[in-house]
Formats: sequence, structure tokens, C-alpha cells
Amino acid sequence: MDKDSHTDDQLRQIYSLKNIAVVGMSKNPEKAAHYVPKYLMEKGYNIIPVNPTASEILGKKCYPTLLDIPVKVDVVDVFRPSEQVQPVIDEAIQIKPKVVWLQEGIHNSQAENDARKTGIDVVFNRCMLAEHQRLF
Repeated sequence: MDKDSHTDDQLRQIYSLKNIAVVGMSKNPEKAAHYVPKYLMEKGYNIIPVNPTASEILGKKCYPTLLDIPVKVDVVDVFRPSEQVQPVIDEAIQIKPKVVWLQEGIHNSQAENDARKTGIDVVFNRCMLAEHQRLF
């Protein structure tokens, strides 16, 4: 699977954004959808869990959808299977984050194009933890 064409400098700029909504964040510490946002939290990012099956993760209030988040979201970090990305992108378009980041192994060309058409930058098939460790 390909990944996006962002340069390291462009990725570093994305990491300057602080409010990260994590769609599909998990309560299970063994899952990437738990330990990746936990790592980002420890690095000073404001993590906003999005998971309709949890009320709180890592001491943070959990929201059922992106549309329920009461603060401005800079980055939507997505831990959902590629075929389930479209509804997430549709919600993201409504809240207008600067970036949608699809984690490693996640790629949906149609959804990505929909986001780009509205001015949202899209990163795909990259891990926010691995890229952060590589760049900083």
C-alpha cells in the first residue's frame, strides 16, 4: 500500500497542531488505538477520544461522534478499517479540521479525495507514533 507524499517538514507542521480527535480510540492498552494516542498525550497533545462504546478513556471524556466534540479539532486521527473511513470523513468535513490522519494500513481514495476537495489535508497509511518518533 502506498502512503501519502508529505515531506518531513510538512509532517512536522502537522505535529505543531495540538487538538487531536482519535476516532476508534480503544480502552484496550494492547491495541495501537490506545497506546498511540496515549503516547501523543504524554508528548503534550490534547487527545479527544471518539468511541460510541466508551464514556471515558485515559481519563478523558469520550464522544460518540466527531460532531459531538465541543472544541475545535485540528487533526482527526482515524483508527477504523479502510472500508469504514467514509462516514468518518463525512463527519470531519462538517467540523473542518486542518488534517485527517489515517493510521498505518488505512487508505480510502474516495474518502480522501472528498476531504481534500474541502481543503482538509490528508495523511494516510502512516502511524502518528512512529512518525513522531522518527521526526523528533
